[in-house]
Formats: sequence, C-alpha cells, structure tokens
Amino acid sequence: MTIKTGSIVSHAGALEWGVGKVLEVTAAMATIRFSDGKNRKIASSHFTTLQPAAAASYTPPPETAPAVKAIRAPRTAKTKK
Repeated sequence: MTIKTGSIVSHAGALEWGVGKVLEVTAAMATIRFSDGKNRKIASSHFTTLQPAAAASYTPPPETAPAVKAIRAPRTAKTKK
C-alpha cells in the first residue's frame, strides 16, 4: 500500500486506535490522526501494518476545549528576622 497525505488507514496491530487519516508523509515516517483522538507517528518500516480503510469509516475525534490552568497566587516575600 502506498501511503499518501489524506489517505484513510487502519493499523493492523492496533485496531483499538480506530481508523486514521494520514496528515503528513516523509521518507522516514507518516503522521496519522486516529479516531481515538491521538496523532501517532508510524515509521516507514512499519507501513506494511497499515491497511486501507473506507473513507466513510473515519470519524474525526471530537474537538476539545484547551485545558485552562489554575492561576497560582503570587509568592510573598519572606521577612528577615
């Protein structure tokens, strides 16, 4: 299978990841966004584990709002005795 940007694939060794969409392909690896919400980098030596999947089977992960970090109170200066 030839891996191209935009291809819909599944990973034979990790079916729990779901179906993925190829985001980027280089000579060394491919970056794929799987339906479990994670982007994974697959080495070109493992391209044989990728199988074509039906385009209709890919559902993009739901967009999540970025986490808001709690603001910490400023430190108070220590007084010398």
